[in-house]
Amino acid sequence: MKSRHKKLALIGGALAIIGIIAALVLNALNSNIALYISPTEVAEGKAPQGKLFRIGGLVKEGSIQRQADGVTISFIITDTAKDIPVAYKGILPDLFKEGKGAVAQGKLDGSGTFVATEVLAKHDENYMPPEAAKAVGDAQAKSGSKHVSPSSASQPKASY
Repeated sequence: MKSRHKKLALIGGALAIIGIIAALVLNALNSNIALYISPTEVAEGKAPQGKLFRIGGLVKEGSIQRQADGVTISFIITDTAKDIPVAYKGILPDLFKEGKGAVAQGKLDGSGTFVATEVLAKHDENYMPPEAAKAVGDAQAKSGSKHVSPSSASQPKASY
């Protein structure tokens, strides 16, 4: 075999290995993707069947029902147009409340209930940690401005 043929075989083998690695990585990423779908899209049947996806919206007022075991919860998530019932078994985040935003990841079951494997509570975009709010408040006080951040700048610092 000539050296020219050896080089071509080596380059071809390297390209084949790179192609296989790329295919495996893309397959792994595709199987772990969880698309975000609104409750209206779920109600219209646009949700993927048998695949993980995320649904988000507001937790409907008066819809949280806790079971006797303390960890099984059902609630309704809404985008104000359509409501989707959600079932979840686990511990909810501290910010999870009625009327507040939430995102749940899971699958639809046969009855149209979204069975969540994870629930995330969304805070509003104006949230600021108390320490940062105090720093902003102090800076505004020095500049003579009377505006105070919506988050409580006067809250005591937590000691750890």
